[in-house]
Amino acid sequence: MRGTGSLWLAASMAVLVLAPAGPAQAQSAGGAADMTFFVTSVGSGKGADLGGLDGADRHCQSLAQAAGAGGKTWRAYLSTQAAGGTPAINARDRIGRGPWQNAKGVVIAKDVAELHGANNLTKETALTEKGETVKGRGDTPNTHDMLTGTQADGTAFPPGEDRTCGNWTKSGTEGAVMLGHHDRMGLDDTPPAKSWNASHPSRGGCSQDALKSTGGAGLFYCFATN
Repeated sequence: MRGTGSLWLAASMAVLVLAPAGPAQAQSAGGAADMTFFVTSVGSGKGADLGGLDGADRHCQSLAQAAGAGGKTWRAYLSTQAAGGTPAINARDRIGRGPWQNAKGVVIAKDVAELHGANNLTKETALTEKGETVKGRGDTPNTHDMLTGTQADGTAFPPGEDRTCGNWTKSGTEGAVMLGHHDRMGLDDTPPAKSWNASHPSRGGCSQDALKSTGGAGLFYCFATN
């Protein structure tokens, strides 16, 4: 019995050694398991029409899942404006407490205050869920315009002038959306040009082509709340 048990144990250990690493193990080695922030590698394909906040959150969750980080709860960094009796929602209030780090383990901010102050968000750190750099000013094509619909402090715009493309439901020529520059670069050195979340509104509407006209692709930021 003792000899049989020893042979069984040795065989089991051999199987474990020879078995290939599963997807979760491979992703952990790449840092995805610890990732709590990323820029979407792709947008909705419909400009700023993300299917509302719920649709945007699902997009974040889906991309995170594919990258091996689906065990966390992901939220899009987007604000909505008050409309039809529905109160506004602030982007800063829906992303958790932090800290947040990219796919390579680099911390971009330790908490909400630092995120909206002296953060470490740059072209080199604002990576996609795949750990890839997003093209910015000077690259072809430039896709540094990030959808945010928010003011610099992470709060929603007041009702009235559209800054969220109808709370993320429009993809036509009407409306506009506030954009940020993930690479912190613009036409000049003013604070808005260097803002990661409130640089300028879209031009010509909410369609994919309108977003492309100023250097965008309908990408946005995703944060893990836990």
